[in-house]
Amino acid sequence: MSAWNFEGRQFLPLRNSEGGQVNGDTRFLYHQSGDLLTATYSGGGIRAGSMLGTVAADGQLHFCYHHLTDGGELRSGVCRSRPELLPDGRIRLYESWQWTLGGDLATGESIVEEK
Repeated sequence: MSAWNFEGRQFLPLRNSEGGQVNGDTRFLYHQSGDLLTATYSGGGIRAGSMLGTVAADGQLHFCYHHLTDGGELRSGVCRSRPELLPDGRIRLYESWQWTLGGDLATGESIVEEK
């Protein structure tokens, strides 16, 4: 069981690689039950998106994601995230991702931080 708890936490992107589609206007809402992680996200050109994955004992996340853009494009990918606990108790996630649908299998990195 993980000591990390993502239940009900909201995250905002701080940085994203070129080729990523989320930006500062995208909002993520995480849910956790045991090692099961789910999330929804929207905004910043994303009409609706969701994530499904796991939380490891050390808090690392492994999930797949998919979303529909405002322009009607369906995209999906996989991601691994490493958490950092900030001094004020919020969480920052360092992410490595790869597109699997709707792209060229490009990879990138992003940082999201709890609101």
